[in-house]
Amino acid sequence: MAEELTVDGFAPLRIKRVVRETSDAVSLVLDVPERHSHDFRYKAGQFLTVRVSVDGRDLRRCYSMSSAPLEDELRITVKRDPGGVVSNWINDTAAEGDELHAAPPEGRFVLAEEVSAAQPLIAFAGGSGITPIMSLVRTALADSDRPVRLFYANRARDSVIFSEPLQRLTEQHAARLVVEHHYDEDRGVVTAAAVSTFIAEVGDADFYICGPAPFMDTVEAALVAAGVPRQRLHLERFTVAEVPPGVTDDTAEACEEIVIELDRNKVVATYRDGDTLLQTARQQGLKAPASCETGSCGTCMARVVEGSARMRINDALDEDEVEEGWVLTCQSLPTSRKVHLIYE
Repeated sequence: MAEELTVDGFAPLRIKRVVRETSDAVSLVLDVPERHSHDFRYKAGQFLTVRVSVDGRDLRRCYSMSSAPLEDELRITVKRDPGGVVSNWINDTAAEGDELHAAPPEGRFVLAEEVSAAQPLIAFAGGSGITPIMSLVRTALADSDRPVRLFYANRARDSVIFSEPLQRLTEQHAARLVVEHHYDEDRGVVTAAAVSTFIAEVGDADFYICGPAPFMDTVEAALVAAGVPRQRLHLERFTVAEVPPGVTDDTAEACEEIVIELDRNKVVATYRDGDTLLQTARQQGLKAPASCETGSCGTCMARVVEGSARMRINDALDEDEVEEGWVLTCQSLPTSRKVHLIYE
């Protein structure tokens, strides 16, 4: 019988192996207990929310799987971030036999279904953005006959993650896989012209983009300018923006009432200034869904059907979803006297 996850949805996973990918990136191969094997099935491109304790603080971060579902292991890859408490802690201290707590896989940066064998997969990765892209590429090569093209940008040659695995893949799938490396130290940052050249004559394709925000913005703008339909663009953003200094949450009309519907329960709450919609739901005893709580995963999304709210951070919802009223409740503050939201 499968064992239940903890009350907040996490399970203990032992680090089975630590792989040093570069001087500032490490992969952790995680051992999933048999009792949780069903919970941790995943699709290529998805991520785990990891919870660790650093200096007495419980912190959560999202890390994509660099392994593919076809492999008999679960692996995440973490690149050191100059200001990143958790990424630095993992790179400096994570060791074989240690235990991490993780929530089951989430994410919508996955392979499109029902595509033809002739439809190319075109991927753009910058730096550690190769992590979910690697999972997508490996899966497409193994499970289909689709041609795959990867544009991989890095500052320098010594910062390339998965250099050897990528080389092996190009040798194994020489007829279907093209990998172009871009090094800023040689050619400067990626330009729209470089993107346009890479996609010349690819025809109808699916495009996947992951990496630093400036890189992603350049690639997305170049693809849109080239006439790529937005429904063919799939983006995964790693960067979580901070609320700028001096920006406060008291600029909106004072909220008085929050109505929340979840699992056939409907509650009416008096709003407490400064709380997010997720915090308000929890105060009412509701088990509202949530995972990363950083605006990255989309687990906590709900639809505002009356009133309005603004998100401090949104790295999960696309423009159409926002227009339809969807919000990330972990990052949402009410901007009207009454807000009515539904978890669907």
